[in-house]
Amino acid sequence: MKLTHILEARQFKDAILREIFSLADEMKLFDKTNLTEKERKRCHKLKLSSQPRKKIMACLFYEPSTRTRFSFESAMKTLGGEVISTESAGMFSSAAKGESLADTVRVVSGYADVIVLRHNKEGSAKEAARYSRVPIINAGDGPGEHPTQALLDLYTINDELKRIDDLKIAFVGDLKYGRTVHSLVYLLANRKNVEFYFIAPQPVKLPEEIKNYLLEKNIKFTEIENEEGLEIVLRNCDVLYVTRIQKERFENEKEYEKCHGVYIIDSRHVCLMKKNSIIMHPLPRVDEISIAVDDDPRAVYFRQAANGKYIRMALLKMILDPENI
Repeated sequence: MKLTHILEARQFKDAILREIFSLADEMKLFDKTNLTEKERKRCHKLKLSSQPRKKIMACLFYEPSTRTRFSFESAMKTLGGEVISTESAGMFSSAAKGESLADTVRVVSGYADVIVLRHNKEGSAKEAARYSRVPIINAGDGPGEHPTQALLDLYTINDELKRIDDLKIAFVGDLKYGRTVHSLVYLLANRKNVEFYFIAPQPVKLPEEIKNYLLEKNIKFTEIENEEGLEIVLRNCDVLYVTRIQKERFENEKEYEKCHGVYIIDSRHVCLMKKNSIIMHPLPRVDEISIAVDDDPRAVYFRQAANGKYIRMALLKMILDPENI
């Protein structure tokens, strides 16, 4: 299946998810040592076709990033492509001179074969896609969505639990501005027998738009605020997905302080969880998961981050070189 723009999680249906996950599994070969001759041949085939020139990916980031930017750049280079990049584009590109996103995209799409865009404005990826001559990949649009993160999250769930149906998943933290949460909820809403628990302080509860989407699809969800409710959920959930309270999204610091530190997952909480459950976090972490949790086998957030490279390798291959998969 040929991909063009990657703008939102809802564009990924079951068939294409299977193809992405299968290709991501193969992309893990690139990080293996002592490959067999057969594996070396397959890795060579999976690299981007370089004729008549190498493919170029432009990373256009208006907001800070570590994992998303580095994993995309590492993915492209591992595939044999080239990268052009700008960090803090709002300050260090012509945006600082007042250039519109539309004009920037018109120009950059003349220099690259694909653009990976992170922007502080919700809906910016869809706007960019209207003006770009090459595929746009949404790497986070403000408090909107982060579809490639959702794909790697779902891939991680499947990798760890060997299923993406029949799940009870609890989201804890900033659910209002947490674009990773929004995208993963949209993806999971298409799975079978999935039940959601949303645990957040009142100012950062899940947006009504997403709750209405779940209601329309007749998907069961529960909202919780108190610690007692959290403990009950921990005993029953298969996936605990924790997010930080995003200070940069608040206009009022007092509102941020009301939310910060309300839920901190520590060893006491983890002891309540099932032995075969997992703990996820899109990172960066501040203090919402105690470092004491890191050594628990259920803490998968660093493996989750590593999976970002393989998923993004698969996506870039499907976008830029679909005929050679």
